Amino acid sequence: MEDTIAAISTALGVGAISIIRISGNEAINIINKIFDKDVTNVPSHTIHYGHIIDNNEVIDEVLVSIMLAPKTFTTENVVEINCHGGISTTNKVLELVLTNGARLAEPGEFTKRAFLNGRIDLTQAEGIMNLIEAKSEKSREMSIKQLTGSVSNIISKIRTDLVDIISNIEVNIDYPEYEDIEVITNEKILPQIKNIKEELLTTIKNAENGKIINEGIKIGIIGKPNVGKSSLLNELLEENKAIVTDIEGTTRDIVEGNFILDGIACHVIDTAGIRETSDIVEKLGVNKSLEIIDNSDLVIFMLNNNEELSKEEIELLKKIKTKKHIIVINKIDLDNKMELNEENIIKISIKEKKGINTLKQRIIDLFNLGEITTKDLSYISNARSISLLKKSLNIINESINDLEDGTPIDIIETNLKDCWNTLGEIIGETYTDELIDEIFSRFCLGK
Repeated sequence: MEDTIAAISTALGVGAISIIRISGNEAINIINKIFDKDVTNVPSHTIHYGHIIDNNEVIDEVLVSIMLAPKTFTTENVVEINCHGGISTTNKVLELVLTNGARLAEPGEFTKRAFLNGRIDLTQAEGIMNLIEAKSEKSREMSIKQLTGSVSNIISKIRTDLVDIISNIEVNIDYPEYEDIEVITNEKILPQIKNIKEELLTTIKNAENGKIINEGIKIGIIGKPNVGKSSLLNELLEENKAIVTDIEGTTRDIVEGNFILDGIACHVIDTAGIRETSDIVEKLGVNKSLEIIDNSDLVIFMLNNNEELSKEEIELLKKIKTKKHIIVINKIDLDNKMELNEENIIKISIKEKKGINTLKQRIIDLFNLGEITTKDLSYISNARSISLLKKSLNIINESINDLEDGTPIDIIETNLKDCWNTLGEIIGETYTDELIDEIFSRFCLGK
């Protein structure tokens, strides 16, 4: 990280202001080459008015922010050029910065440097990305918790508990001759490890909630043609997003939209009607609909109240058994011909606007949204960290079984060290270069 990096940190396009960020040892020297004020000895965290110059030509009127190491985001010297927004001007200023000694930053490289320089840990870095991508107010609140280190504290606490056990075991192994040390037996450490298991279970449960807050709920609406799928989508979105007609097969591709339910973002997908068809285009739409079932967090299976259950619908009922689902029977304003003995059924009439609020409440209940949105939001929320938490739990469960089977204490210690290292991967205390590169590659260029 000896070189100096630069990138545009604002969205490229027409706007009042664009910001070019520079970070590294040469940041001050580079800005002095293109700025008509000498900022070599100015105080840190000050802003300076002037012009960007190229061969005595004024390129733009700017404000330059000077932030000196180590009290910066990257802990390096940082310069931010606040220039007028617009593609041409912004690119020209960036070009001058690059030709005078900086290198174009890779995606997420500023945040990566903040992590590698010890300014933030890995969960805080991921919190920054979550904050940028927050789809709801709750997601924003949770991201701020990550950013301020609340999530890191949870993992650090569990790791500290593990270190206490490991250190006691090591004293017993390394210094068995000392009579004044407490003898550590399987029976003595079993309750401590069970406590760690409970901490992990609670953290994993909260993490699943955090994933919902962060990523939202993906809802797929399925059913045969003309059961009201598009109409339901429009009702949930409160706009006429999907075309609605009485003609079967109107929806041939997926139609998507977003709405907020109890503070949680919901991404709802209206699928093509599922039926046997010889139409090539409609068949492709049906295949996509079947894929949506597998990829959705919640499946809403729609049926017609005035029709008997078809063979295709019976097969779909079997397919969604293992998924979180709600069966919605539409058109209750018409004569009832639907006989169905299933749980989790809601009857509605989209035409008469009956039952929509009941459906929304059922979604809230299924995902415990009321509980999620009122609790402390210090949650882990990404798939990588959740996977590592579950791996840690498996190690702890294995250790508990070994303890109960009388496995020697030194074998238990090895497992506990594996758990400690695995938890360290969550906050970046232990990591590989490949992991770090992969995580920060998801960031935008100037972050």
